[in-house]
Amino acid sequence: MTIPEHRKAIDALDAKLVALLNERTKHVLGIGEIKRKAGEEIYVPSRERQVFQRIVKKNTGPITDASLRAIYREIMSSALALEKSMTIAYLGPEATFTHQAAIQRFGSSLLYAAQKTIADVFNEVAKGRADYGVVPVENSTEGVVTHTLDMFVDSDLKIVSQIVLPISHCLVSKSGRAHIKKLYVHPQSLAQCRAWVHKNLAGAEIVETSSNARSAELAAKEKHSAAIAGLLAAEKYGVPVLEHDIQDNAANATRFLVLGRKCSPPTGHDRTSLMFSIADEVGALHRALAPFRRYRLNMTKIESRPSKRRVWEYFFFVDCDGHSSEGKVAKAIAQLATQCSFVKVLGSYPNAE
Repeated sequence: MTIPEHRKAIDALDAKLVALLNERTKHVLGIGEIKRKAGEEIYVPSRERQVFQRIVKKNTGPITDASLRAIYREIMSSALALEKSMTIAYLGPEATFTHQAAIQRFGSSLLYAAQKTIADVFNEVAKGRADYGVVPVENSTEGVVTHTLDMFVDSDLKIVSQIVLPISHCLVSKSGRAHIKKLYVHPQSLAQCRAWVHKNLAGAEIVETSSNARSAELAAKEKHSAAIAGLLAAEKYGVPVLEHDIQDNAANATRFLVLGRKCSPPTGHDRTSLMFSIADEVGALHRALAPFRRYRLNMTKIESRPSKRRVWEYFFFVDCDGHSSEGKVAKAIAQLATQCSFVKVLGSYPNAE
C-alpha cells in the first residue's frame, strides 16, 4: 500500500474507534448509574484488574502489553471522570513520585489534590473531601514509611489497592555536568543515589530539600545547580535531564497504597494487610503467628511499631496472600483474634501486577 492508502485506512479506523469508545463509555455510565442507586463504589480495583487481564490476553501485537494497559488506563480514567467528579488526594507537592503513582493508577482525567503530609491525605479521604488517597508505604531499598503505618492505628480507612512504581532517579540541570556546583536533593533520594553522587559529583555542595519536585524547582532557578528528581518533576519545571537512572539499585521501587472506605471484593489473586497487638510475655508472637503456618498462608511482610500508648507495647503489621473474606485467611484471622488483644484488617486488595 502507498502512504495515502495507509492514511485513508487509518482515518477510517479512527472513525470506528471513536464510535466504539463512545459506545463503550455509554455502557460504563449505565453501570455507574446502577451503582449510585445501590450505594456502591464507582471505582472497583478488582474489575479494573479483570479488564487489564482480558485485553492483554487478547493482544496479538504489534502493540505491547504495557502500551495497551496505558491506553486502557486513560479510557477508564475518562469514563470515571464522566461517572463522578472524583478527587484523588496524594502526598504532595505536585510532580512527586506519589503524584506519578496516583496518575499511573487513576489516569489523567481525574482531579488531584496535593497534601502536605500523610496525615492530611488520610484526613481528606476520611472527611469525604477526597474519594481516594495515595500514600507511600515502603521502598525496596530504604524500607517502610513508618508514618503511613502509624496512621492506620486510629483510622477507619481501608486499603483498596496498591501501586508498585519503579523509581527512576534522574540528574536534571540547565548547566552541563562539569559546571555543577550545587546539588538539590531529598534525603531519601540521596540515600538511593549516594554511590553515583560520590563518584560523579563529589565536589558539589549537597543541599537537602523537602521533595524531589522542590529540588527540580530550585535547580530550574539557579545557575550551576542540579537536582535529583523524577521525569514528571523535570518536565513540570522545564529542567533538562542530563542522566537517567542514577539510582544505585536498578531494582529500586516504591510501593504505594490507595486508601478508600470499602475493601475490594476477591479477585483470586489478592493480598490482605492487617495489624495486631499482643501481650508482653514470652512466646506471645510465636502463638499469634501460628494460624498463618497452620493454614499455610504466605506472609509477605511483618513490621513492628511502638503503640505510643503504653511503654513496650507494639503493633505488628502483617501482609499475607489471600482475601480476608475467603476460606483459610478468614479462619486464620479468627484464630489470630483469640491470641491477640487487638486485631484489625486494614484491607484486602488485588496483588500488584
